[in-house]
Amino acid sequence: VQLVESGGGMVQAGDSLRLSCVASFVTFRNYAMAWFRQTPGKEREFVASISWGGGDKKYYADAVKGRFTISRDNAKNTVDLQMDGLKPEDTAVYYCATDSSPYNSDSLNDRSRAGYWGQGTQVTVSS
Repeated sequence: VQLVESGGGMVQAGDSLRLSCVASFVTFRNYAMAWFRQTPGKEREFVASISWGGGDKKYYADAVKGRFTISRDNAKNTVDLQMDGLKPEDTAVYYCATDSSPYNSDSLNDRSRAGYWGQGTQVTVSS
């Protein structure tokens, strides 16, 4: 299993970025997916997750609710994170992750439940 993130960069406060994660496993649609982020010296924190299948259930951390949108395309094996209204406190390395078990519809907000991680992509927001 391989997860590869892209789309990070350096932007100004208020700008938008779209992160994308491509997954290499064929049963992608059966697994919930999530985005986490991490800054130096801090634990990796939950950002957003999307349920398996059609992704009918989406969950967000309070800090990003209303600004970020998670989506998935099972035909392309991708999970995206649209980030609008970026703030300096959104600066972090962003990681995508798979659930460790299939067919979960609850939030993948516990990093100990993650099965696989990508290598991360840096997002830097200047004020």
